[in-house]
Amino acid sequence: MSPTLSNIISSLQKSGTFINSLIAALTVGGQQLFSSSTFRCPCQVGKNFYYGSAFLVVPALILLIAGYTLRSQMWTFTSEYCCSCALPHRRISPLERRLACLRFTSITGRALVAPLTWLAVTLMKGTYYECAASEFASVDHYPVFDNVTGSKRKEMLAGFPCYSSAPPDMILIKDEIALLHRYQSQMLSWILITLATIAVLVSRCLTRCCSPLTSLQHHYWTNHLHNEGELFKQAAEEHSRILIRQRIKKLFGFVPGSEDVKQIRIPSCQDWRDISVPNLLCMGDNSQGHYSFLGDRVVEDNEEDKSGGIELKP
Repeated sequence: MSPTLSNIISSLQKSGTFINSLIAALTVGGQQLFSSSTFRCPCQVGKNFYYGSAFLVVPALILLIAGYTLRSQMWTFTSEYCCSCALPHRRISPLERRLACLRFTSITGRALVAPLTWLAVTLMKGTYYECAASEFASVDHYPVFDNVTGSKRKEMLAGFPCYSSAPPDMILIKDEIALLHRYQSQMLSWILITLATIAVLVSRCLTRCCSPLTSLQHHYWTNHLHNEGELFKQAAEEHSRILIRQRIKKLFGFVPGSEDVKQIRIPSCQDWRDISVPNLLCMGDNSQGHYSFLGDRVVEDNEEDKSGGIELKP
């Protein structure tokens, strides 16, 4: 991959606008596929409302939860304040609180992109709303319903979304009610889009006004967090490889990939028992724990090389 293309991809990955647009586009495509393949209005009294509302609200809630869950910053943010390794009586300064609020606002804003897009698109299309609101339409001004009981009227209205053929007068009423519901649904969609746009503008203004950082400091802080995460991942991977290679060598007497293996070590039964349970950092009173299945005994006890070995002769 050329350096120019790599720089473009890297800048796009760091661009909040690009990521939000990508999330919105994927949500729109998923909504179209989902609604065309799964939604079928039951057209029954008492079921239309719950069925249509479920298809409208439940996916939005799932997308909201997924938006929080899939954000690595959310788990970093949570672990910083909930990890048992943290100092129990550490005082959080006002600056740290304001920075934490700033980070949580950013995480929440990104998590809301998909559910708000889902609601806006589904309301703009109007299919779910039409099904949910069908039995609640007002038809008192239609003479054809004058001699119809309330229960029969609800039953007829609930069946409107499924009518493919009906008397001409009913077809006209059905089309008018469907048009009214489509109008109401699309108006709700535009209201939601307007409120979301205003909320984004206000939140960004408040975030910058309440932030303890200047514009240049915020830019530096954002890049600092990104670079810190990248370098930490690289260092952690390299560190874990070195540590694991050392422990494997003490356990077996050699490291995979070694060209000149002259002697191998036979692990004892105690060695196998020790590596059966992981030894996790920050558990117990030991101040130097390790994220490893190769426990401390492999490192400490095997210094004396109590287990036997086999010398390999050419």
